[in-house]
Amino acid sequence: MVKAVINGIQVEVPAQTTILDAAKKVQIKIPTLCKHPDSYLHASAACGICLVRVKGSKKMLRACCTPIEEGMDIITHDPEIVAIRRTVIELFLSSHPNECLSCGRNNNCELQTLVADFGIREEYFEKIVRDIPKDDSTGNIVLDPRKCINCGRCVDVCQNVQDVWALTFLHRGFNTRMAPAGDISLSDSPCVRCGQCAAHCPTGAIFEKDDTVLAWRALRDPEQYCVVQIAPAVRVALGEAFGFPFGTNVTKKIYAALRRMGFKAVFDTNFSADVTIMEEASEFIERFVHKKGPLPLITSCCPSWVDFMEKFHSDMIPHFSSAKSPHEMMGALIKTYYAQKNNLDPAKLKVVSIMPCTAKKFEISRSADMSVSGYQDVDVVLTTRELARMIKQAGIDFVNLPDEECDHILGDYSGAGTIFGATGGVMEAALRTAYSFVTGEKLAKVEFENVRGLKGVKETSVDIKGTEVKIAVAHGLVNVEFVLNQIRQAQKEGKPLPYHFVEVMACPGGCVGGGGQPYGVTDELRIARAKGLYTDDEAQTVRCSHENPYVQKLYEEFLGKPLSEKAHHLLHTKYQPLPVYRR
Repeated sequence: MVKAVINGIQVEVPAQTTILDAAKKVQIKIPTLCKHPDSYLHASAACGICLVRVKGSKKMLRACCTPIEEGMDIITHDPEIVAIRRTVIELFLSSHPNECLSCGRNNNCELQTLVADFGIREEYFEKIVRDIPKDDSTGNIVLDPRKCINCGRCVDVCQNVQDVWALTFLHRGFNTRMAPAGDISLSDSPCVRCGQCAAHCPTGAIFEKDDTVLAWRALRDPEQYCVVQIAPAVRVALGEAFGFPFGTNVTKKIYAALRRMGFKAVFDTNFSADVTIMEEASEFIERFVHKKGPLPLITSCCPSWVDFMEKFHSDMIPHFSSAKSPHEMMGALIKTYYAQKNNLDPAKLKVVSIMPCTAKKFEISRSADMSVSGYQDVDVVLTTRELARMIKQAGIDFVNLPDEECDHILGDYSGAGTIFGATGGVMEAALRTAYSFVTGEKLAKVEFENVRGLKGVKETSVDIKGTEVKIAVAHGLVNVEFVLNQIRQAQKEGKPLPYHFVEVMACPGGCVGGGGQPYGVTDELRIARAKGLYTDDEAQTVRCSHENPYVQKLYEEFLGKPLSEKAHHLLHTKYQPLPVYRR
C-alpha cells in the first residue's frame, strides 16, 4: 500500500494506483476527456486536462497515467491548474464545430459539460474546423471526424477490447484524425458495427444512426399496423435515462410507455429468446447426443459476433448455430403466426425492435433470411438511447407510469429468456432446457453460477446424467481468440475437444453493456444491470424456456417441433465467409 496526501486529505491505496483513481477514493474529481472510467480502456494522456501538481516539484503530472508514490503531496485544484485546464478546453473548442443543438450527444457530451463547468462563454482562439465529411456508410454507425478530439477512446476499444482494428489514427500534428485504416469508408473496413466506439466517444464524433423518424412515421401512418418488441437488456438500462438507480427493472413501465406512443401491440423479445433456446438446445442435442454435426456448437445470437466470425474466423462456420437472433425470430413470427391468428395483412405490419445494440440495425437486412415472411421481418431497430428520446418527445412522464402487461401471444416469457442480456445468460438458458431434453427430468436447481460474472473467458463443465458437457463463455471479442485457438489446437493434434458448447457475446458484459445502451458504462453498471436480469429470472414462475406455455402453444399450433422444416425456414439462417476489407 502507498500513502500520500491529496488536497490535504490522507489517502492509502495499492501500489500503481493512478493519481486520478486515488483522488476518486477521497471524493475528489479530476476532470478528463481521454480517460473513460470503464476498466477495459487505457489512459492515453491525450487531452491534458487532468494536470495536477506535486508540492516541491515544478513539473505538472497527468493524473490519469501517473501512479501515486509514497509521500506525495498532491494539489489537484489551484488557480494556475484551473487556468491551464480552461485554456486546454478553449483550444478544443477552437477546432470543434458549434453544433451542440443538433448533436446526438447534446446534454450528454463530456466536452459540453466541461465547457459549462468552467463557465466558458466566449471563444478566444481562432476557429479552425476541418472540412471532413461524415461517414454513414454502415447504415447504423455514423462517424463525424470534425467532432473528434483525438482522445483515443474509440481506437482503444476497437483495437484492444474488440480486436477488430477498424479504427486508427491517420496523419500527424493538427492534421491527426481518427479514421478507418487506409482512410477507407467504415463499411469497407473490418468494422463489425458493435457500437462500442460510439458508447465510449465523449463528444459525438461517433454515434448510432437515428431511426426515430422512421419509427414515428410508421406510428403515424393510419395504413400501418405498428407493433414493437423489447430486448432483455433494455429493461434494466432504460431507467437510467429517467433517474432510476442502476439496474432497476422497468419492464412494465416500458410496456405502458410504448402503448402511449401508439404501438398497437407490445411484445417481449424474452419470448423469442425462449424460442431461440428451443431451437439452439435442440441443435446442441442433435450434435452432442446424436452426432449430427460438428462440435463444439457456438451460439449465434449476437450480430457483431456473427460479422466478426464471418470476417476473421470463417473456418468456424460449421460450428455455428444456425438459429437466428431472438428479435429476428420474433419479426418472422409476428408477420406469420401473429398475422394469421389476428387476420392481419403482413404487408401492413411494421415491426420495431428496441435493442441494446447498434449492430441490430444492420442485422435486419444482412441477408435474404431476414425476410422469410415475404417481407422484411423487422422494419426498424431503435437503441435504448433512441427509445429514451422518443419517450421524452412524446411527453410521457415515464417515472410515474403505471405498470402494464405485454400482449400475451408473443410476450410472456420464462426466467431463462430474460437472462439472455447478460454474458453467460444464453448458455445458462440453453443448459436448463438441454438437461431436460436429454434426461426427461426437471432440474432441481436451475441456476448455473459458473457461467455468470465478468471474467473474460469462463470455462466450466456440467454433468448431465453422468455425461460431462464442457463449456466456454467469452465476452468482448478480444477474448474470443483464446477459445477458438483452444478448439483449433485440439483439432490439429487429434485431442479431445476442450469444449462442447460455446457462448460468445461481442460486447463486454454481454447485451447489458451493448453499444446502444445509456452512455457511461462501467463494470459497476454491467454488474447492476445483470443483477436486475437475474432478479427478474428469480421472480418468474416459469424459469425454463421449454416450460413456457405460450412457447409450447406456438409449436403445437404453428411450428410443429424444434428443428422442423417450418422452424428451419422461419427461425434459422446461413453464414458465409466475408472479406475483412471490401474495396
